[in-house]
Amino acid sequence: MKHLILKTTVLSIALLAGSTSAQAAGGKWQQNNQTNTSSTSSTTTTTSQLTTFESTSLKFMREEEKLARDVYLTLYNRWGVPIFQNIANSEQTHTDKVAELLVKYNIEDPVKSDAIGDYTDPAFSELYHALVDSGSQSYEAALMVGAQIEELDIADLQEQLNIIKKTDIANVYSNLLKGSRNHLRSFYSLILQGGFDYTPVHISQEEFDAIVNSDMETGNTNTTDTQTGGRGRRR
Repeated sequence: MKHLILKTTVLSIALLAGSTSAQAAGGKWQQNNQTNTSSTSSTTTTTSQLTTFESTSLKFMREEEKLARDVYLTLYNRWGVPIFQNIANSEQTHTDKVAELLVKYNIEDPVKSDAIGDYTDPAFSELYHALVDSGSQSYEAALMVGAQIEELDIADLQEQLNIIKKTDIANVYSNLLKGSRNHLRSFYSLILQGGFDYTPVHISQEEFDAIVNSDMETGNTNTTDTQTGGRGRRR
């Protein structure tokens, strides 16, 4: 999980041109990188069935997906471009899916308020403001922010899928990953239409090219094989 936070910090640094506040926020997240173990009930499963990484990952992704939604809604209000509202709706679905897993495993939800820009982890609060400030400068900058958010999601999800073994979590993350690739394709299409240049920040140029030059993906990953790590068949 430490690597995930470093990637988040890198994004805020890139947008803030070297701000040290983002680095401090990353350190704060690492201090809070703890698992909240709760008892079972008739409708939930004990967190002891998850690794510390899996529990922390779920809380992290819950707020990261909300962050993406919040930034896109704010940029939609600023620019009135439909892509931001459309993808914000998708991000709402993403964060809701992670929330369902938190309930299932009786993990405390870090999202205490649905208000835009409101997070438990101060690192996300700082990143939200950095992204919105950057994306509010111009329409081009807003598209760049969208593409970078989706890149960051792709990088984070791929790293977590290499570690997570719990099938239901891996299935959800695999579907979020597919959604992020589709979102990246959509943002890049508008970047090209605007005559703008874009260089990937969080994934390799080779991986970026493979994504944006391929078709939109459909279908959901749904496997019951506990050893697949989310790479099961698609239905």
